[in-house]
Amino acid sequence: MPKPVRIAMLGSGFVAEFYMQGLENVNGQEVVANFSVERKRVRAFAERWRIPEPVTDLGKLIERDDIDLYIIALPNEAHMPVSVLLSQMKRNQVCTKPLARDKDEALKMLKAAKKSGRLHGYAETEVFAPCVVKAKETVDSGAIGRVLWVRSRESHSGPHMPHFWDIEKTGGGALNDLGCHCIEAARYFYGKLDKVVEVMAWGDTLVHRDRTKGEDNALLVLRFSSGGIAHCELSWTTRGGLDLRNEIHGSEGSIFTDVTRGTPIASFTSKSAGYVVEKADIDFGWTRPLPEEAFAYGYQAEMKHFVECVRDGVMPRETYEDGYAVNCILDAGYQSMRSKKWVRVKY
Repeated sequence: MPKPVRIAMLGSGFVAEFYMQGLENVNGQEVVANFSVERKRVRAFAERWRIPEPVTDLGKLIERDDIDLYIIALPNEAHMPVSVLLSQMKRNQVCTKPLARDKDEALKMLKAAKKSGRLHGYAETEVFAPCVVKAKETVDSGAIGRVLWVRSRESHSGPHMPHFWDIEKTGGGALNDLGCHCIEAARYFYGKLDKVVEVMAWGDTLVHRDRTKGEDNALLVLRFSSGGIAHCELSWTTRGGLDLRNEIHGSEGSIFTDVTRGTPIASFTSKSAGYVVEKADIDFGWTRPLPEEAFAYGYQAEMKHFVECVRDGVMPRETYEDGYAVNCILDAGYQSMRSKKWVRVKY
């Protein structure tokens, strides 16, 4: 049997929890260390997931030569400096979304990763979600003809941690936080050779004016080089739990995906039902629990893919080049939001 891929989880918070859930069902790997600057937090995470080495010294962890893959599950402002350090040490790395706070930071990460000659993977769950992968297979089969229009929606009632509301730390509001998913879904359905060439965006703070200087609702329209259109709907004010939907309309048919509102189970309870779904506002009354969230969202599939890429010595199908393209599109979106005009995307 080949040796397991040894993983260091950089981060011990929300997205790291989902990554660990995804990795639970991936063979041929072991998470040997996890990092957080907070000692209590890193130890609690390690105990919960039976990780042998909780670490608060990031420098020493990156210097180790017995780790095959570092997964960056840290706040947005830490992505670029940590990634560049990993590249300088020639480490395989995967980074959560969005790749960076803006395209300049993303470009630094991409250049450093390419110079290192090591694996770099962009952990965008949306394009690994089973229903989205199946939809792409249907598109590629020619069943709906030429893709003409994509609609992608991601919304919930707002971030779960205080730092997400600070646009200086994150790079933006709902457009930045949720739009990265929808943009990459649209690029996936159209095919990455069909570039996004122009965008139009609107955003405003409709509810959370006391919590953020960023937009809590946004719309983003993408025009592709083929002439096709995609529009992305993003919200931090939608009640009822996470809402993930896609529509792909072609010249010969349409495809619809709905991960969270079309679950195979519905319940009505007069008392708490416990955990229902990510960002659920209530856990009683009529609810639609989502079984196997990590699988449904794509965490299991992307972690399996990255582990196999490390094992086989090949580059992932989502790399920092994709993350950089998304950051370029997001930057153009914010420029459009300010100017109220169509803006060309500069890569």
